[in-house]
Amino acid sequence: MIVGIDLGTTNSLVAVWENGAPRLIPNSLGDVLTPSCVSVDDDGSILVGRAARERLQTHPQHSAANFKRLMGSDKTLMLGKRAFRPEELSALILRSLKEDVEAALGQPVLEAIITVPAYFSDAQRKATRAAGQLAGLKVERLLNEPTAAALAYGIHLRDSESKFLVFDLGGDTFDVSVLDLFENVMEVRASAGDNHLGGEDFVATLVERFYDAAQVPASLRRDARFVQRLHAQVEQAKRNLSEAPQATVRVGDGQTDYVMELDEAALEKSCATLLARLRHPVERALRDARLPIAELDNIVLAGGATRMPTVRRMVARMFGRFPACDINPDEVVALGAAVQAGLKMNDAALDEVVMTDVAPYSLGTDTAISLDGGGMSQGHFDPIIERNTVIPVSRVKRYYPVQDNQAVVELNIFQGEARMAADNIKLGQLKIKLTPAPRDENPVDVRLTYDVNGLLQVEATLVRTGEVHTLVIEGNPGLLSEQEIARRFAALSELKIHPRDRMENRTLLARGERQYQQLRGAAREELGQQIVHFERALESQDRHVIAPAADRFRQVLEYFEHQSFLLPED
Repeated sequence: MIVGIDLGTTNSLVAVWENGAPRLIPNSLGDVLTPSCVSVDDDGSILVGRAARERLQTHPQHSAANFKRLMGSDKTLMLGKRAFRPEELSALILRSLKEDVEAALGQPVLEAIITVPAYFSDAQRKATRAAGQLAGLKVERLLNEPTAAALAYGIHLRDSESKFLVFDLGGDTFDVSVLDLFENVMEVRASAGDNHLGGEDFVATLVERFYDAAQVPASLRRDARFVQRLHAQVEQAKRNLSEAPQATVRVGDGQTDYVMELDEAALEKSCATLLARLRHPVERALRDARLPIAELDNIVLAGGATRMPTVRRMVARMFGRFPACDINPDEVVALGAAVQAGLKMNDAALDEVVMTDVAPYSLGTDTAISLDGGGMSQGHFDPIIERNTVIPVSRVKRYYPVQDNQAVVELNIFQGEARMAADNIKLGQLKIKLTPAPRDENPVDVRLTYDVNGLLQVEATLVRTGEVHTLVIEGNPGLLSEQEIARRFAALSELKIHPRDRMENRTLLARGERQYQQLRGAAREELGQQIVHFERALESQDRHVIAPAADRFRQVLEYFEHQSFLLPED
């Protein structure tokens, strides 16, 4: 059994290929969306998903979210007294999804297709693969998110011909892919993206607007609990605008309520710079694909941030038509990952279906160029693999030392499109000792190999001797060695994970704690008593007592959620 996993910034999903179609698997709470949040509970156990998201507001020092953006770096996040790398937090999400599938299907899951943003770097992809290993999964393939969305969309059109563009705006990243579907072949023509543009950036912009509009004092802007509550309220208001013309953001500190009214016009004005940035990757992808907008048959939306009416209106204006909305944008990437899992398992229903992908960015090295009249100019980027080359691909270029009798040549590998190497992303460095000789007689062949997982291999061959050197990434603390992965896997296995069958009750308690902090006066006192009653029911460990108590407590929480701003303070 190979599962397809959308490891998202905001939410993660898992799906399987079953009976000739992809199927989403719900978690222990019955939801297909599992919030990408992790928290350490008061007893030291690990909470994943909705319960952890509720604790972001009440226990921000013990909880983490949005750690996908840190993948491939050496940063750590402190949850209570324990430090976690981004790979470890992602692994806890992956393990939770793995357990959900095992509970639903009654069989072990050992292999997975995991999706990543098309513009993820080599280090970020390797970190994602490491997260899969830490979760006890063999990662069969890393699949680009817009390519996965295209698979989910195109699987129903495989007997026809179609040219379409996938517009994938997630919580953290923005990707665009242009695809051509013909004779059961789905070919990615071009990809482009922005690794620092997503729904979270829209939320951050609106948070800054709130600070100014509501005149929030500087002390509260540094208060972790206030900030988490504000982020949650802004996120909810952003979602409410998908269904209503206006939304209210209201956050209190126990003394004062800070309020901001928000409508589509205000959102669009505040986020104008972000919206403008969405155009550039689209234009680049269409240029690289050599495809006029008029020849596109459809626009496919992926990623939860595309639910924003402002974004959809911008897409409609850009392409002169409404985008396709027949597949849930939150689910389309996971469904596509399940299709890829079906392809990997050689399912008969997918016979003759072929999928091709491209390298979304150029890969090369820095070089020096000769100047007219003598002299050299250093630090120029020389692509070896051009962006949007069909993968897997292997390309080689020959380089020469700058000077005669040079003892060492330094190869720096970069990813990007800028003319100067320093303006691109450095992936690694390879230092090679040379046998002294005239520069023209001492060439080095540099070969870059880029596979379907988006992982890069570098080889440098000394032509005179045939000696081959492979790249050892230096100065990249984001990569874990196999030994370190094994050690951290053992450490994660020893963590006390909150029991899956009790997660619903723990989520209710976390939800109650969040609401308690938001209320005041008699309402707060009443909810506190209700929390105590529910805790006593849980202590009985009698499911006949717990089940009706959970139903009553849920009704109480729903009442306070809808009535909290109408209740008197005393």
